[in-house]
Amino acid sequence: MYDDILVPIDGQSGTDEAVARGLYLARTFDARVHALFVLADGIDSGLSGADRETVRDQARTRGEEALASAEEWGTELAVTVRAAVREGVPAEAIREYAAEQAVDLVVMGTRARDTGDSYIGSTTQRVLVRSPAPVVAVPLDDSALPDPGYGAFDRVVVPTDGSDVAEHAATHGLAVAEHYGADIRVVYVVDTTTHELADTSRSILGPLREGGRNAVETIAEEARDRNLPVSTAMLEGSPAGEIHRYVTGTGADLVAMGTHGSGSRDGVLGSTATRVLRRSEVPVLTANNR
Repeated sequence: MYDDILVPIDGQSGTDEAVARGLYLARTFDARVHALFVLADGIDSGLSGADRETVRDQARTRGEEALASAEEWGTELAVTVRAAVREGVPAEAIREYAAEQAVDLVVMGTRARDTGDSYIGSTTQRVLVRSPAPVVAVPLDDSALPDPGYGAFDRVVVPTDGSDVAEHAATHGLAVAEHYGADIRVVYVVDTTTHELADTSRSILGPLREGGRNAVETIAEEARDRNLPVSTAMLEGSPAGEIHRYVTGTGADLVAMGTHGSGSRDGVLGSTATRVLRRSEVPVLTANNR
């Protein structure tokens, strides 16, 4: 399913986790990795003459060293790594490269190096909602490099709201689970926090629950067709909060969900996806149904 995996590299410390995930996924799927460094426009803003050239040269050197490290790491894992350098706005360059090379998956860090734990990097956000391929957003971790058993997924949580985008993401989550022999946990959260629901009869929960059960069963049936162990859960409360608690409580190591739900605008990261991505301690595979 994944023959070409794109791993954007910015040449900064703290991104080894995303590179590792990309390489280990490639090893599992027998895929090729495209390691891309984008020399960003504007990094020399406010400088002139020799200073501008010095900054750009330093950034390029840092990126090329990171690409060389990825290639070396790929050799150790018997994964082919194709290095590339582009110039421009990072998110746009990443999307353009993904389209040109017809990559099947993008793997990148969730957070920018200079932001706190509660934020998603701006480049990652822009790629998530416009990428022509699914994106695995990886929480950045400065811990030691992975041991030989790193990279396996044992339990995949698939949140759904019944939308086409959620089902599209679920299909990718199931494909990953199939390769790793992982269990599937499908979850639907009835949002009881909305103002409209609070001001109306609680009897409206009946239809919402029924819709949720149908949405969950659609994905569960696909999992059974793939001979995957599957269980389902119906929860109530704040969707992002309940999903986070469910992922933590079940010991899941991957979440597969859409970038936005039904009723959300295309090209905009949905509020639930945003909150899950901000808090998740495990990779989140997203798809925008493009």
